[in-house]
Amino acid sequence: MVNRGVRPALVGALLVVLGACSAGPVDGPAPTSTTTSPPPVERVLVSLGDSYATGYRPTDAGVPAGPSEDGFAHLVADQADLELINVACSGATSAQLRDQTGCALRNRPVDGVDVTGSTQLDAAVRALRENAGRVGLVTVVIGGNDLAPCALSSDAVACATQAVAGIRANLASVLPALREAAGDAPIVGLTYPDVFLGAWVSSEFPNGQALARLSVPLFRDVLNTALAEEYGKVGASFVDVTAATGGYEPLTEVTQDPTYGPIPTPVAKVCALTYFCRHTDVHPTPAGHQEIATAVLAATGR
Repeated sequence: MVNRGVRPALVGALLVVLGACSAGPVDGPAPTSTTTSPPPVERVLVSLGDSYATGYRPTDAGVPAGPSEDGFAHLVADQADLELINVACSGATSAQLRDQTGCALRNRPVDGVDVTGSTQLDAAVRALRENAGRVGLVTVVIGGNDLAPCALSSDAVACATQAVAGIRANLASVLPALREAAGDAPIVGLTYPDVFLGAWVSSEFPNGQALARLSVPLFRDVLNTALAEEYGKVGASFVDVTAATGGYEPLTEVTQDPTYGPIPTPVAKVCALTYFCRHTDVHPTPAGHQEIATAVLAATGR
């Protein structure tokens, strides 16, 4: 016997199920994508070297001596939008780049890495490996402190030749390690302005004009040729700062300098871009560091 009260309920339920199965798609708002672009990866600049890399400046016009953000490494990092990791130490020689641990507090770079207990090379390699995939640039400036004693040598040519041989040997052991840690990241090696041109106007050098003349081939044909070859061996670019700051221009071209009167144009440039003429100090002025930064940026296509 069929319960007539149940049949309408069963039929109704069946119609609901069938309607659900045969219903077409329901129109609604188009789905929106929630995918967002990942933030850009911040890349780093690892800087090694001496006081040029730390941005050291002497006491001048009331400004205390020490590292500063005027240094070319800071300028390059700012202008190329890189995070600076600076392991450089003022006063470092090419041998100390590889062998000396620690760095005196007064010589530490602004915003630099504490290299206490490690060499510059070790600290740089560690930084490069920790930032694998983020390295935008590596800069190296070294050798000036190896060469500096030759300015007062009785045989500057022999002294410079010996010093450059040592620089080459030290770079030959340092640069391959940097290249291995840096991978395909660009490495830029630098030289220096020919500060000895400033001896032309300095009372500290009784034979200043002779030293200035001698310094041109020493920088061009001895130091810079050797540096370019060593950096080239690891696929690094070489920035000839000597050329960029006018060091190869003829000494027969004369400029009227406001302090020293008529002097060779290359001498006037080194007086403006370094502290050598005023203080017998080899370090760049802020304008000098900007010239170096501009040359580095040009070499890297930035």
